[in-house]
Amino acid sequence: MGRFDKYRIDLKGMRQSSLQMEYDLDNTFFADIDGQEFQKGVVKATVAVKNNREVFDFTFAIKGTVVVPCDRCLDEMEIDIEADNQLKVKLGETYADEGDTVVIPESEGEINLAWYLYEFIALALPTKHIHAPGKCNADMFNKLKKHTRSSDEDDNFDTDEQQEREIDPRWESLKNLQIEEDN
Repeated sequence: MGRFDKYRIDLKGMRQSSLQMEYDLDNTFFADIDGQEFQKGVVKATVAVKNNREVFDFTFAIKGTVVVPCDRCLDEMEIDIEADNQLKVKLGETYADEGDTVVIPESEGEINLAWYLYEFIALALPTKHIHAPGKCNADMFNKLKKHTRSSDEDDNFDTDEQQEREIDPRWESLKNLQIEEDN
């Protein structure tokens, strides 16, 4: 039995009109999937499948915690995630990803949900992974602060808003440039 066999759904052999599965994803799952975003966590995923003759409607309800490196100090931090996702799957001649619908070859007749589960969790993560102020690794924070030009006296780096206000002097003259509209 393979590492991800329990995430396989036999669509071709599905006789009932609906099916529901629950998966407890842990560090072993994340290490086996070997994704780049994260490799640790405890997540519960509930997957419901409705067989609508030509299309299989999948609904994913995902909730848990994953461990990611902090973007500032690189220490591990936990992030709570919660996501509800949809996926439509139909059987066809060859594999295809048609935007919101995935086509699975009818000759195979099954889908493995492992990578979809990982992707939906990754999509639920915020863009920035940063500890709360004062929670970063102090040694690493001091090294970073030493090499940045931030003049802030507290435990915060420049915010995006501050960086936008500070315009590179080489671009300052562009502010005075006006574009004439063609009539």
